[in-house]
Amino acid sequence: MSNEISLVTGGNGHLGNNLVRLLLSENKKVRTTVRNINNQKPFKGLNCEVVQADITDRKSLKKAFQGVTNLYAVAANFSMWAKNPKTEIYDNNMQGTQNVFDIAKQCGIKNIVYISSIASLDFTILPANVDNGYNKDRRNWYYNSKNDSDKLALKLGQKYGIRTVLILPSAMIGAKAFNLSYSNKLVLQILNNKIPVDTKVTLNWIDVKDVALGTYNAMKKGRNLERYILANHKHTTLQESVKIASELYPELKLKTPKKVPKCLLYSVAGLMEFSSKITGKEPLLQRQYLDMFYNLKQDYDISKSKEELDFKPKSSKKALEKTLEYLKNEWKKKKTA
Repeated sequence: MSNEISLVTGGNGHLGNNLVRLLLSENKKVRTTVRNINNQKPFKGLNCEVVQADITDRKSLKKAFQGVTNLYAVAANFSMWAKNPKTEIYDNNMQGTQNVFDIAKQCGIKNIVYISSIASLDFTILPANVDNGYNKDRRNWYYNSKNDSDKLALKLGQKYGIRTVLILPSAMIGAKAFNLSYSNKLVLQILNNKIPVDTKVTLNWIDVKDVALGTYNAMKKGRNLERYILANHKHTTLQESVKIASELYPELKLKTPKKVPKCLLYSVAGLMEFSSKITGKEPLLQRQYLDMFYNLKQDYDISKSKEELDFKPKSSKKALEKTLEYLKNEWKKKKTA
């Protein structure tokens, strides 16, 4: 067993880095890929091999995948917005998935745990469940990329005879972070009193460490060609999230987000999108986002993950409290250091 190499793609990312740390704590031999080899800070003090590779560059993958038994395919483009979303988000994620499986087959990799997302679930039936099929909402290129690359991973795993297990995490938050993920940024906005209005978007907070453990267990005992949701059972509203933060830190005097009519949110989103075209920066609010998530209760059936992967996540409230503490104490110190 000791000569088995576990490879994590995107080991400098939020989940990737937590997974590298977990595998090392389980005495695994770990190799990880980063796009920029100078980015060594996330691996300080860690006994793992760091190599340069990009999922869109097959040659670099071929070098990185030599001698690997277990592959954790974590790296992907996680952004909800881009100047050219079809190319930058969708095509990249699809091509990246194709490349990872093609090269894994060439290099004789036996097992792949592929990180999909709750974005690929059908939310018309709640609680959302892997058996309900895929998300039929095709308005967002990130969501489309997650839907279609999820299907592609299963298809290629079957075609190549590689044991393939998919995990679908919800909004991952918590330590350790070297860059703030989309979800951690939102928690920081709460902490900085930057949530003036209630967009009626619900969240399903999950601790990144619980996802890392669920991912490791998926490698150990997940069934071939099965999908597992790694989320909490119940959603949390933006209002509830701010309330949890203000109870934890009353001295911050956090304001409850104001309720405004949907039509007003829509107008604001339109203006923000317009200015994004000029600045090239991501808008804080998008109309398609409101269409997709307004009043959507992000509740999940996680019984399969509990039974088969021994998945026991801490509650959304606990995950949020721990993240607020981390961002308030460690992250802000790190930024000023």
